[in-house]
Amino acid sequence: MTDRSNKRESKKVILIGKTGSGKTTLIQRIEDLTMTYRKTQSVQRYLRFIDTPGEYLENRGYYKALIVTSADADVIGLVQDCASDETWLPPMFSSAFSKEVIGIVTKTDLAKSEKDIHRAEETLKNAGAVRLFDISAVDGTGIDRLTAYIDMK
Repeated sequence: MTDRSNKRESKKVILIGKTGSGKTTLIQRIEDLTMTYRKTQSVQRYLRFIDTPGEYLENRGYYKALIVTSADADVIGLVQDCASDETWLPPMFSSAFSKEVIGIVTKTDLAKSEKDIHRAEETLKNAGAVRLFDISAVDGTGIDRLTAYIDMK
């Protein structure tokens, strides 16, 4: 039998956000993978993440798939691109899940002003996120804070 008492296991986070919001790029950054654009076609599983296609959020008929897939996660991560005015996260979307819901504002390096970041944060709060992380997978802003949270058990 293996002694796991000294090993810290990370939280598993399912990322939910619209197409192009930066979910896969964020995973590539944190998991130290080659950062290349790749359209997520189906649910992808990584060490600390579950990556979902943006279409699962953009089409209400797929909400059930998100809910079922979230059973394998410890935390729900709602993702909002601050460089986009568009959002698909409905108010209190978090009520569909019985787990902690965090909000991740992506692409902060592309924000024209702090207003863009605050707008994205408000969208995530309205969707029910209880803890927010502002990040840029490109320049690394906020990645350490998010990684520390995920690795904290």
